[in-house]
Amino acid sequence: MMEFFHRAAEGPLVRRLLDQGIRDPRVLAAFERVPRPFFVPEEAQGEAEADRPLDIGHGQTISQPFIVAAMTEALHLEGRERVLEVGTGSGYQTAILCELLPLSTVVRTLEIVPELSARAEKILGELGYENVDFRVGDGALGWPEAAPFDAILVAAAPSIVPPALLEQLAPGGRLVIPVGPTPEHQELQLWRKNPDGGLEVRPLMQVRFVPMTGGATGVH
Repeated sequence: MMEFFHRAAEGPLVRRLLDQGIRDPRVLAAFERVPRPFFVPEEAQGEAEADRPLDIGHGQTISQPFIVAAMTEALHLEGRERVLEVGTGSGYQTAILCELLPLSTVVRTLEIVPELSARAEKILGELGYENVDFRVGDGALGWPEAAPFDAILVAAAPSIVPPALLEQLAPGGRLVIPVGPTPEHQELQLWRKNPDGGLEVRPLMQVRFVPMTGGATGVH
């Protein structure tokens, strides 16, 4: 395990993630394999690996690498989970999730902006990621016919956690989501559903995300 850990830590991006406290070797290896510049607009290529969010159009951003890594690590994926991503955006987080799951396991990803969903699908297809199911829709509603999910990752911030996402968690499932009324007042939270259906929540860190939009959130 330690030899693998050091191999994964060769690139400058991964070395920076190590310095920032990311420790899961599988997550670090995923970042080493996914080429972030492919997901960044051409005019921002010079900043592709900068540790900050970058504009991808339509009022959306690609999150800074540390936040993507921290959210992924918090899910504690082992490779057998049914995963839902809410907020496909650039597709970068989608690719990281795919790297942590076998090809036989489909990552389902929701995006409310059709143009972003189409662009992410094209990029991921060109990079050879075949275990992804894309949908354009309101992320606050989840993907009920594919539920329950063992892991849900949300890349946009609602004011409160959408009830549908909690309902669609499987027993033992984890939800990582930024929550707050404004970008200045958001908290990244880890929710767990107990075997008896009860819910536990743990705050992780203060964050700044674009707001979740759609009819179910009341924001358009």
